[in-house]
Amino acid sequence: MESLGSSPALFPYDLDLRGDSMSLLRLDRNDYSQASFLDGRILQSHPVVQSLPWSQAARAIESAQLTERCHLIFHIGHVGSTLLARLIGAHPHAFALREPQILRTLAQWRRADEIGPRSSATGGFEERLAGCLKLLSRTFDIEQRAVVKTTSFVSEMAAELLSRSAKPKAVMMYVTPECYLATIMAGPNSRQEAKMLMPVRLQRLARRLGGTVSWRIDSLSEGEALALGWACEMTALAAAARVAGERVMCLDFDRFLRAPAQYFPAVLHHLDIAAGADEVSAILGGPEMSRYSKAPQFAYDTALRDAVLNEARAVDAAEIRRGLRWLERAAAEHPMVREAIGFGLSFP
Repeated sequence: MESLGSSPALFPYDLDLRGDSMSLLRLDRNDYSQASFLDGRILQSHPVVQSLPWSQAARAIESAQLTERCHLIFHIGHVGSTLLARLIGAHPHAFALREPQILRTLAQWRRADEIGPRSSATGGFEERLAGCLKLLSRTFDIEQRAVVKTTSFVSEMAAELLSRSAKPKAVMMYVTPECYLATIMAGPNSRQEAKMLMPVRLQRLARRLGGTVSWRIDSLSEGEALALGWACEMTALAAAARVAGERVMCLDFDRFLRAPAQYFPAVLHHLDIAAGADEVSAILGGPEMSRYSKAPQFAYDTALRDAVLNEARAVDAAEIRRGLRWLERAAAEHPMVREAIGFGLSFP
């Protein structure tokens, strides 16, 4: 089997924290290009080909003299990050990786209360984080830059990732609270997902706000619970943006969709990917803008998205209003929520 340092062909799928090993998949360029997610869903078509003890993987990483040089996309969920990652990945000088499972595992490790007991992995978080980021920074071509789109849960350690000595850059994607509530309410699956995430999001937000809060899951309406989810994810991004300063680009997905020819070149420039006007036009004129990015076999464009959101706004208007009122009350009580509401407004 080829060396871990030779190319991204051996993909670091996940860490087994109890066994202190790393599982690997074999992926080629097309596999990376096609995969909407590099989490458990990819195992359906690409099974694990090898499991290495971490000590062996660490030696291979050191021997290959790999470095951290990936940039990042953080987001609050359901805000076009998969589309943006696909558009970026369509540029020949970019290598896009969408939601690697291994970063979620590391984020869970950071929150030790969410995982079971660890054995030999205990105490080695930094070594494993650095090693994984070096592996995720590999590209097939020397002129490429790796851009890693994380899952929204990883935003919990976004500030830590952006504080690293490699000084990665990041794009942070979001929408307004009203648009977010309409987006989630427009889809039965997204509503169910939000319900499942609610306990963890309440815990995360409470900890960020200093501990005890008065909110209880069983006392919140659906709209209020979704507003709390927005506040949880946005306060994580706002905290990370304070750390990284100009290395962060804030991107409202609605604004992006209204003027992709303006925002997409700015995104590429921010991520150190040189692109001419013809390249940008070719990418934006390609199939990505007219397909559902998470399942490209389905047609989906801005007009259809607007229709779906407007239907949700009409059907669920009362719950959306409840959620927005809850957010107003939370902002009045907590400065960090007020900061989250104003987050990103400085980007034109």
